Amino acid sequence: VSQFKQDDPDTQVTLQHIQKLYPKFTIECPSGDLHLHEFKRIFGLHHNATEEESAYMENVFRSFDTNGDGYIDFMEYIAAVHLILRGKLRDKLAWSFKVFDRDGNGCLDREEVRLVIKIKKPNDPDAGADVEQIVERIFSLVAKNNDSQISLDEFIEGAEKDPWVMEQLHLDIGPCEWFMDSLMK
Repeated sequence: VSQFKQDDPDTQVTLQHIQKLYPKFTIECPSGDLHLHEFKRIFGLHHNATEEESAYMENVFRSFDTNGDGYIDFMEYIAAVHLILRGKLRDKLAWSFKVFDRDGNGCLDREEVRLVIKIKKPNDPDAGADVEQIVERIFSLVAKNNDSQISLDEFIEGAEKDPWVMEQLHLDIGPCEWFMDSLMK
């Protein structure tokens, strides 16, 4: 199920859900802070993850650590849960862009897009040859002024207009089973 599904009442983050999440959060994060290694475990990133996958999850972590203190507190955690499960499409696309923009310069270059595609197709033996074609197609469809960069506006507009671009560029992260079980019970 894509995280971009909108307004599904089954995934609505309610006060009841928050009240159920807090005890689980304190069990999983006894310090009251979610650190990077705990975050990776929650989202199912294992020790045998590639360097690219690990860097990707570190960017996701930093995107949720809104005050930049090196950990995610409960309020940042709830904001992240809300975005993943209930956020509006444009907000999710802006967040995806922020995660993909590894150098933080406000634009995606071919290397950043290439990394996204490689991470999304890690076990596809045919992905290597296809990655370059996918990157070039994304740039031809999305980058308006041929400057070899994709701005946030171009990213959002391209994803909203073209379902194929949306499929290539949306974030595929999902918390592991314990998280969803504790939220939905």
